[in-house]
Amino acid sequence: MRVSTSNIYDSNVSLLNQSNGKMFHTQQQVGSGRRMLTPADDPYASARALEISQSDSANTQFTTNRNAAKHTASMSETILDSVTSLLQDVRQSAVQDGDGALSRPDRLALAEEVQQRMEELVGLANSTDGAGNYLFSGYQGRTIPFVKGPHGMRYMGDDGQRVIQVAASRKLAVSDSGADIFMRIRNGNGKFTVTSSQYNAGNGVTSQGMVTNPALLTGHDYKIAFEVRMVNGEKVPMFDIIDMSTQELLSRDNRYTSGQSIEFDGMQLDITGNPEDCDEFYVTPSENESLFKTLNDLIIALRTDNEHGGDAARAQYTNAVNRALNNLDRGLQNVSTLRTNIGSRLRELDSLQQTGDDLNVQFKSKLSELQDTDYNKAVSDLTQQQASLTAAQKSFKQVSDMSLFNYL
Repeated sequence: MRVSTSNIYDSNVSLLNQSNGKMFHTQQQVGSGRRMLTPADDPYASARALEISQSDSANTQFTTNRNAAKHTASMSETILDSVTSLLQDVRQSAVQDGDGALSRPDRLALAEEVQQRMEELVGLANSTDGAGNYLFSGYQGRTIPFVKGPHGMRYMGDDGQRVIQVAASRKLAVSDSGADIFMRIRNGNGKFTVTSSQYNAGNGVTSQGMVTNPALLTGHDYKIAFEVRMVNGEKVPMFDIIDMSTQELLSRDNRYTSGQSIEFDGMQLDITGNPEDCDEFYVTPSENESLFKTLNDLIIALRTDNEHGGDAARAQYTNAVNRALNNLDRGLQNVSTLRTNIGSRLRELDSLQQTGDDLNVQFKSKLSELQDTDYNKAVSDLTQQQASLTAAQKSFKQVSDMSLFNYL
């Protein structure tokens, strides 16, 4: 077969271009540190790398979300820790005068202190996360949750909990409803509450009572009505128990003894002191009472002049303070429960973060295995390709110098 000079040149140029292209590709691999410069280099590995890169990006976003959730939860826990300290301080102050030992000026000063602490409590309840979102307003992150109205503190948020995706199959709450923390606290003992009539003339002081048999609770309103009778020339207090919801007389002519347990319909309570004729005590189902109302009721009690009303006024004062102390205890218990929930979230976030960090290492390792250049092999290939290209160039030069004219 006859081979023309142009064919020889074209073939050698094509071979040199291919060799130069391979060497340039290897140089790019060495320079970039990437084995796959285009998907065509390894289609399967390229597809796997894309899947792993997407998983790695999602894991990185989850890490960002977890950090944001941890920041918000930590701030909420810090605020509630301050709320706990505040309520404990108020309770300690109220205990100082639980028996009415302080003078009226001292009680007025104490009332002023509690007033300031209530304003501080409102500030804590309206705390933000540092980005302008209120911590305790439910879904309404930009709405201030607590506003003072003509009838006391009003909650302007809702009952929702903002959630954030912290893992592929896990969403976690990053906010709480202020109504659950500060407004919906069951007064009394959580099932019923005992109060005294403001018109009582005696010095009877009530306990908050306890439930002895939940199955017998009716949820009705009751009245314990006292009547003082003369027996053998001696005043003997007697009491009747009336179901006010059904107007049924449950028991009558019960002889009263100070501190003796009074039991009916699964409930037990006691009254100490000396009730007078026509004194009344009421037993009603527990209702939601806000911490703000509890503190406000305590302030009203402290500001009330009980020095000129005799034993009856002092008993009313003691009942009011005891009721406030009991409700403060329930408020503290409520806040403690929420802090426990937040602590559980923080522990879960720490666990998820550890898992995310482990996944991040695995993703990076697998991507490196699929994409990164094996420098030993690449440098060896590059050296071989350079040698081959140099040999091809010299060979082409020698072939191109071969001409008949050189022998004429």
